[in-house]
Amino acid sequence: MWLVTILAVLALLGLDFLVTRRPHAVSMREALGWSAFYIALPLTFGAWIWSQYGSTIGVEYLTGYLVEKSLSVDNLFVFMLLLTAFAVPAALQQRVLLLGIIGALVLRGIFIALGAAALANLTWAFLLFGAILLLTGVKILRDQLKGGSHDVDVSQMRSVRLIRRFMPITEDYRGTRLSVIENGRRALTPLAVVVVAIFATDVVFAVDSVPAVYGITSDPYLVFVTNAFALLGLRALYFVLQGALSKLVHLGYGLAAILGFIGVKLVLHWAHGIWPGVPEIPTLASLVVIVVVLGTVTATSLYATRGSDGDARAAAHVAEPGAHRRDDARRLENSSMDDAEQGR
Repeated sequence: MWLVTILAVLALLGLDFLVTRRPHAVSMREALGWSAFYIALPLTFGAWIWSQYGSTIGVEYLTGYLVEKSLSVDNLFVFMLLLTAFAVPAALQQRVLLLGIIGALVLRGIFIALGAAALANLTWAFLLFGAILLLTGVKILRDQLKGGSHDVDVSQMRSVRLIRRFMPITEDYRGTRLSVIENGRRALTPLAVVVVAIFATDVVFAVDSVPAVYGITSDPYLVFVTNAFALLGLRALYFVLQGALSKLVHLGYGLAAILGFIGVKLVLHWAHGIWPGVPEIPTLASLVVIVVVLGTVTATSLYATRGSDGDARAAAHVAEPGAHRRDDARRLENSSMDDAEQGR
């Protein structure tokens, strides 16, 4: 199963590379088609899991996939802001997202292996994972209350600052190339910088998502396959939801509640191993709670933004970033060149 799944993931990534080989702006029809494919595929696989291994494993898989998919929507907010801040051309956005997904898959694989080893050998690992999720939930809730849960200051990102110190950066994009020879010296393109920035955010996402799905199932295979399916569909889902993202104003509350709930579930599981009288939360109950929370915040978000046309302006803003965003990205690139010149 591991071998077949890894080969299937590699094949799907290869298919995505073929799709993005020729840079082009993504139409809504294309995005909807790929999104339907990447939703039908994991659901079909879930039905097969259910038929082959029973309802218990089937519910664990579906619950884990739903958790990862909901967390991936939150990730799209950050991707949207990074692509806008760097003024990534519409034709190159698919390639940036695909490279970010590959980096996320690699990082998730590492975190999943470490998490499996920890859970197998350290009884208090469940308590640690639960604490991570509770703290993350509190942070998301605080950010949501402050109204700045998805602010990204590109110039202050450590990965970007490090690149600017050691490598020159071209002033414009050079197609899908990550580096070029300019004035006799190797220089990175802005495309490489935004990919590194997305890789850096992938680390944060992995810290949140892997413990979350381990709170649903302790099977490393199910943890990996739910993460893989959730990530593979991000490229197409981004273009479907980029206009609707601005309407999910209460999503942060829902994610905070879900992470807090799973954190409590992990703590109870740890305590049950020490004191058998401590109750545990069944996986089916977790699935019901997650569905109710996501349905509630979606409904309240749509109600809160009813009648507003801000979502249309946000979609246009993402598809064609404003001049002030271009200026910010250009200032970042020029600053990078100045740093390089001073270094020489």
